[in-house]
Amino acid sequence: QVQLVESGGGLVQPGGSLRLSCAASRNIFSINAMGWYRQAPGKERELVARITSSGTTTYADALKGRFTISRDNAKNTVYLQMSSLKPEDTAVYYCNVVGVYIVTMTRGDYWGQGTQVTVSS
Repeated sequence: QVQLVESGGGLVQPGGSLRLSCAASRNIFSINAMGWYRQAPGKERELVARITSSGTTTYADALKGRFTISRDNAKNTVYLQMSSLKPEDTAVYYCNVVGVYIVTMTRGDYWGQGTQVTVSS
């Protein structure tokens, strides 16, 4: 099955930075888009940023300028560089990949297990 391995979450002080990584297993290919979503307690999951195979990026309006998404197609990996972090950025961050699973040869929408980001002094 497709596996997305996330890393880089943790506790950071306000104004600090973190870099999240998400590596997709090699059994997924023809990846259209990779992205990050987040869910804070009591709130719905929301888009943070996504990037297509051609490098087109989309960001949540409120996060533009502070967060940067990038990807390494050769490694099936997507990154999220977060800076000037605020307490309201505290959430579980989920990696998302849209691509073809090699076993079924069908396109699917896959999610990581989530990584906690806590911004607090």
